[in-house]
Amino acid sequence: MSVTTQGEPVGSGVVAGFDFEEERDLKESPYWFLDATHSVPPWTPMFGWFWTHFCRHGMQYGAEALSLPTVRGWDWRFRDGGGYLTVQAVSDPAEIRRREERFRVAFRPFLESYNEQWSGFKNEMLGHYARLKSVDPDQASNFELLALLEDTIGVTRRMWEIHMYMMYGVYTIYLLFEDLCQELLGIDDTSADFHRLLSGHDNKVFEVDRSLWQLAKDARELGLGDALAGGDAAQTLPALEASDAGRQWLGRFRALLDEDGWRLQRMAEINLPTWVEDPTPALQIVRRFLGSTADFDLDDKREELARERREAQQAVLARLRPEDREWFGTLMGVAERAGSFSEEHNHYLDLYTHAMIRRTVLGIGRRLAAAGTIDEAEDTFFLVPDELRRVTGTPEFHRLQPLVEERRAEWQSWQHKENPPLLGTLSLEEAIGRLVVSKDPIALKVVVGAMPKVDPAVNADLYGVCGSPGVAEGTARVILDESRLGDVQPGDILVAATTSPSWTAVFAFVSGVVVDRGASLSHAAVVGREYAIPVVMNVFEGTKKLRSGQRVRVDGTNGHVFILSEE
Repeated sequence: MSVTTQGEPVGSGVVAGFDFEEERDLKESPYWFLDATHSVPPWTPMFGWFWTHFCRHGMQYGAEALSLPTVRGWDWRFRDGGGYLTVQAVSDPAEIRRREERFRVAFRPFLESYNEQWSGFKNEMLGHYARLKSVDPDQASNFELLALLEDTIGVTRRMWEIHMYMMYGVYTIYLLFEDLCQELLGIDDTSADFHRLLSGHDNKVFEVDRSLWQLAKDARELGLGDALAGGDAAQTLPALEASDAGRQWLGRFRALLDEDGWRLQRMAEINLPTWVEDPTPALQIVRRFLGSTADFDLDDKREELARERREAQQAVLARLRPEDREWFGTLMGVAERAGSFSEEHNHYLDLYTHAMIRRTVLGIGRRLAAAGTIDEAEDTFFLVPDELRRVTGTPEFHRLQPLVEERRAEWQSWQHKENPPLLGTLSLEEAIGRLVVSKDPIALKVVVGAMPKVDPAVNADLYGVCGSPGVAEGTARVILDESRLGDVQPGDILVAATTSPSWTAVFAFVSGVVVDRGASLSHAAVVGREYAIPVVMNVFEGTKKLRSGQRVRVDGTNGHVFILSEE
């Protein structure tokens, strides 16, 4: 399409160079998996541009920096708002041997100084965020805004390099540890015994929830229960400002947001507010904690899990042959960090960087809207950086409304149709076989995961994979976005397409979780294990087949879900 309106090209392709083109891309790879963990519902064009460019770059960077023996990262494409990936596997035996030699050296820092390495990267990224936040978009000149855009792009690129270097390193060791457990103990990461060896570690996301619980306790002691009783931030904040106690509490609450509120309501998007912009989700968590007089439940659970972990590790080490103990213990020491890293990287990397992208893009959007280039700041979500580069210096000479409206209409149409889970010439089983052979830990343990095994004799209503063991019954509560988390009641079974760190606090109240997509190191599985509640993942159609109000039983150990009764 090459229609032109008022000098501005319309329909010129969303993610130039990375839009899925069947003839070209199926020659490069016969299979492309939909990343349903991150790109359902479909992405806006701006976010799709950032993810497709830099997640791809980071994965290839991380795989090469570590010289992973059997994979060189992923390639990515954009199709109707969906992110599609293919693994770039290494198949030549001689090259695999060369890469193995380099890998043995490259992964030593993870074994010898994991904490120092991860702390250094966190501090680096916090420095980048501080620099971005030091620029006030509403006071900057047009060309300072362009410089801020370029800096934001550079920070995003660097974030993905750190993200994938660390993730490939930690998760590859997790895979090696799982292989060793299968060899020596006959268990893998679908086993409760395996998870018992690794659970019971704190992380930054849990620390934020603990701070919100403390704020709930403070509010109770200050007599602010009525002021926090209901409503969104626009209603609650003025009520708190009306009293000395309320203003005292708000000071503590805003201090938390300043440090830890740079998280979006959806982890992999920029079109929803951060907690800094709209603290309603944080207030909802405080409100939920306010209804409980118990101690912070997760602390008690983690202490119990940590004790069980130490006992399980001691028992296993005692069973092993002396010549196996040292290597087993070394791998276990890093593998047990995989769960906490899974949560912490979301906080320090994905969520924070995406919040910075949103801040920059909206800042430019306000300038363009004031000049009449677009109608409102949020229209920038339907553009891509090259288009912002083209118009931001002299916005009054450009009109992008036709392009925005076409892209918005296209994006809205994507919301009403499903991207297929696989594009290509291979069957799903054949494509998954390619993933298994590649030994790519992110594909196997985060994005795609294991496929359910249907056993007709069980007669389950949904078949999935164990994310966290155990069995629970409760009322299904289908939640499609974070704004509805307030609907979840104590004892419910949470049903979602996927979950992210902003959902963590609700795990304190539910009795089980069912997610359409996920793997053993995805958010729902990791947090479910730390809260000791059953999680069934990769059921694919849970949000379609289950309805809020149904009575259901979740068998996390075997990956089964049963509908016991209707509403």
